[in-house]
Amino acid sequence: MGLIDDIGRGPVALDSAAFIYFIEEHPRFLPILRPVFEAIDAGRLAAVTSGITLLEVLVVPYRAGNVLLASRYETLLRRSRGLDLVPLDAALLRGAAHLRALHRALRAPDALQIVAALSRRCSVLVTNDRALGPIDSLRVLQLSQY
Repeated sequence: MGLIDDIGRGPVALDSAAFIYFIEEHPRFLPILRPVFEAIDAGRLAAVTSGITLLEVLVVPYRAGNVLLASRYETLLRRSRGLDLVPLDAALLRGAAHLRALHRALRAPDALQIVAALSRRCSVLVTNDRALGPIDSLRVLQLSQY
């Protein structure tokens, strides 16, 4: 059974790493993620990520002066059918603050991803962040386990 099977019917929340591995064609993780992104593109699976993903994926391309790579990320995140880029509005920020108050070890970017996922009724979050443990009502699927 693969990642796409474990995700189920969706919607699925995707952490920044999923986009990095997909766009930059990571040799280990691309074969795992390709069916997920194909299902999103075909309209068979709804996906969610928070606006923090846009910030995180653009840092390295901007640092390297790679405008083309930055553009590919932005196009994928802002214009993909089936992908909801949840804006960092006041409600999301308050929710992330509340979550961090309850889970002291939770980092701000992770809290934003989780709250975005929960706000769109996701039951699964795909990540490769080993520091991210289970959260009530959200299954965390680690890419390194596939």
